[in-house]
Amino acid sequence: MSLAFIFPGQGSQAVGMGQDLAEAFGAAREVFQEVDDALGQKLSALMRDGPEDQLTLTENAQPALMAVSVAVMRTLEREFGVGVEKAAFVAGHSLGEYSALAAAGALDLADTARLLKLRGQAMQRAVPVGRGAMASLIGPKTDLALAEDAAKAGAEVGVCVVANDNNQGNVVISGEKAAVDRAIEKAKELGARAIPLNVSAPFHCPLMQPAADEMAEALAAAAIVAPRAPVVANVTAAPTNDPEAIRRLLIEQVTGRVRWRESMIWMAGSGGVTRFAEAGAGKVLSGMAKRIAPDAEAIPLNAPADLEAFARSL
Repeated sequence: MSLAFIFPGQGSQAVGMGQDLAEAFGAAREVFQEVDDALGQKLSALMRDGPEDQLTLTENAQPALMAVSVAVMRTLEREFGVGVEKAAFVAGHSLGEYSALAAAGALDLADTARLLKLRGQAMQRAVPVGRGAMASLIGPKTDLALAEDAAKAGAEVGVCVVANDNNQGNVVISGEKAAVDRAIEKAKELGARAIPLNVSAPFHCPLMQPAADEMAEALAAAAIVAPRAPVVANVTAAPTNDPEAIRRLLIEQVTGRVRWRESMIWMAGSGGVTRFAEAGAGKVLSGMAKRIAPDAEAIPLNAPADLEAFARSL
């Protein structure tokens, strides 16, 4: 049975996340303390107690979600003897790619926390509030081709691209508000439902270039080593363990498409993965995995009992 660890992205955060892990395992408490120290911020208290509007801020949500994911992985290794080497691959959705790299030892935990704090701030700075928008196109008729047609219509009035190809029936577009509004109209004509997303910036589109430039400078100074399991990158939907390729792909990811559906198809097909374990908050990626790769097993790992049962199953 071939295993992949997958790591959730923004939107999976919730007040109280990671609290049961912290109460049960010293390894998890250690991760949260290291992240707090790296940021000079009591992020763990914000995760535990809220308020939700502060936790949801991009600059807080990104390192917080990474902290929970790494807490799961460190607990699996320290308490149950299950290291990331058990996996054929690791992969993360958007910011989750940083979680995957930290879990696989390619990035130091403190560096990852600081990079994600900066990433969130840079994304927020890149586009004035109100100029950008994102929308989720959903429904049985929704696929990448429909979304690209909708984005093409939007691009007639401004920047508009496919940002996240999540799975059949769920594709996200991003860009300038007027362009996204036009794309929404087109998507509805083509038979999709369209839901504007309550986000602070238009992620994964060319408007994020100023943030990509900031991340390029920060990543140039970051120490990146070969991961202990190959990382399937968002922008290529292919595995790599080359540190310089990882550095380049993290920069490209800021403006590039999250090719999650393709990544999962590759892992379940060419990669031979039969079991996906979602390490971190929520169950979003587990749900996607069941739709993209129905023959594979998908397991969320976020409660102490989840980790114990998973370790016993190996």
